[in-house]
Amino acid sequence: MSLVQTVDRLIEYPESDGKPMGETDLHRDWMVRILEILRYRYRAERVYVASDLIVYYEEGDPTRSVVPDDFVVKDCDPGRRRTFKTWEEGKVPDVVFEVTSRGSRREDQIWKPQIYAQLGIDEYFLYDPTSEYLDPPLQGFRLAKSGYRRIKPNKEDLLECRALGITLGLAGELVFRDLLTGAVLVPQAEAERAAREQAEAARERAEARSAAAEARVAELEAEIKRLRRQLKGQRGGA
Repeated sequence: MSLVQTVDRLIEYPESDGKPMGETDLHRDWMVRILEILRYRYRAERVYVASDLIVYYEEGDPTRSVVPDDFVVKDCDPGRRRTFKTWEEGKVPDVVFEVTSRGSRREDQIWKPQIYAQLGIDEYFLYDPTSEYLDPPLQGFRLAKSGYRRIKPNKEDLLECRALGITLGLAGELVFRDLLTGAVLVPQAEAERAAREQAEAARERAEARSAAAEARVAELEAEIKRLRRQLKGQRGGA
């Protein structure tokens, strides 16, 4: 073990910044929802998704840290962590999402973007679920040589996150979609509930078709019996 590694092991890297996860239930709920949507999307891939986790970005200096609301690291072990140290991971987040509130708006728009640009994070997005602190309430930025540049909405008025192959848009609230298919991305629980509802609807349709077919068969059998009786009556009267 090198001297640097030995010293680093002696340095304490706190696992909490002492700040609450979110100012309100709404902001916390959206942080969790974004986490669950992205974790479900990448459930079968080597991608790490985290929320409200301290990212340390300078070995030996625990003051050099930032806490994104949500972030995604591609080509990275998805196992659980207590903190994220960039020098140990050999990676920095590819995309960051911030749920902006009254107390975090200056940090989200001024201080954090400077750190994210310094780290080389490709894209970051801001979302204000109350529409009170950001105008527009959904904003995206992509890293260029001169720093972050605002991502312009596409022809469907959606912001494209190229690093993840998704789009973000507002339909009353934030909606994630697959960039290629346009399919709405949801957490696992919602996806499973939708699958159950679809299966139940398909079963009900099948039962309805079966009942209709049985009713039609019964009608035909009754018609055949009626015709036989009519034919028998005609022969008897001849």
